[in-house]
Amino acid sequence: MASPRRLAAILAADVAGYSRLMGTDEEGTHERLKAHLQELVNPKIAEHRGRVVKNTGDGFLAEFKSVVDAVRCAVEVQRGMAERNADARPEKRIEFRIGINLGDVIVEEHDIFGDGVNVAARLEALAEPGGIYVSRMVRDNVRDKVVYVFEDLGEQQVKNIARPVRVYRVSDRAAEVAGATVPSVSSISQTVIAPRLSIVVLPFTNLSHVPDQQYFADGITEDLTTELSRLENMFVISRNTAFTYRNQPIGTKQIGRELGVRYVLEGSVRRLGNQVRVNAQLIDAETDAHLWAERFDGDTEDLFMLQDEVTRRIAFALDVQLINAEATRKIDDPDALDCILRGRAAEAKPPTRDTYAEAIAGSSEHWRLIQDLPRRRASWQMCWWVGCSIK
Repeated sequence: MASPRRLAAILAADVAGYSRLMGTDEEGTHERLKAHLQELVNPKIAEHRGRVVKNTGDGFLAEFKSVVDAVRCAVEVQRGMAERNADARPEKRIEFRIGINLGDVIVEEHDIFGDGVNVAARLEALAEPGGIYVSRMVRDNVRDKVVYVFEDLGEQQVKNIARPVRVYRVSDRAAEVAGATVPSVSSISQTVIAPRLSIVVLPFTNLSHVPDQQYFADGITEDLTTELSRLENMFVISRNTAFTYRNQPIGTKQIGRELGVRYVLEGSVRRLGNQVRVNAQLIDAETDAHLWAERFDGDTEDLFMLQDEVTRRIAFALDVQLINAEATRKIDDPDALDCILRGRAAEAKPPTRDTYAEAIAGSSEHWRLIQDLPRRRASWQMCWWVGCSIK
């Protein structure tokens, strides 16, 4: 007997930058997320006559009989999250991305299936932290029943959905109409401060005409992820998470927002006869600017040796490039790690009177900051290390 079907409004949500949050504070993140779900999300879903279909580790899937209830619930959840995050440090904030779709679903005891669910999940993946994205079906059904504004983002081609999806961003203007001070959804999205030396190595593309050469490109990706993880103060997204972006037409800025990283490394591998060429590019995820690019050529007589050599050279180059990029980044409120990064950048330059003076000046400035700001005094040893290491 076939499973029953019904029309439902599907709400899909997940936590933006969840891997980064767990990597920084696993137990704290788990407890904060659990509290948000129990104290805000679940009560709001029940209040709007919905039900939680399942939790997905870093998010949840819910269904509603009314699409109006689904949209209202999403807006109130995002309002509530903005209030709960108001006093939290930016790197500790848990922010949901929400997608809503209206469609026919297959119903089982503890789950729902179908294109209606898949589209909701894809809309959620497109949304920015704190944002709500809905399909055209949702917009058409609620536009005259709520005071929210629907910003047309055009048609988007999303993974595993044959037809383009018309996407709308929801902006909550109810607070403005009522003269209230409740933050609107359009202003809920906070800028997530990614760790300074944070990076994801995207799967390298196999440009060879032979599909079975993909293993070499994947090997480069995995080895680079491992090597970069060994660098001091480096935060690297796991291989399993990075590989979910294979062959997806997603921009670098969105990847940076989703994973909470400052840098993206991408590249390609091309093999022709006994020769292999590896291209690599380092991109600033905030500005989408290319910071560094290099090409590596080698012979395939010993593939493992070639793979190790290419990986080592890229990792070394990236260490230097990332340190330089962070050392030159403008910081309004510098701390001890800034001092370390600037010291390491100065140390990497040719030893001259100017570079020595640059390092000493930076160290002196941070000594002043430490003395002025008591909260930094616990890190004074790190600043002393910079002054000594460059001599």
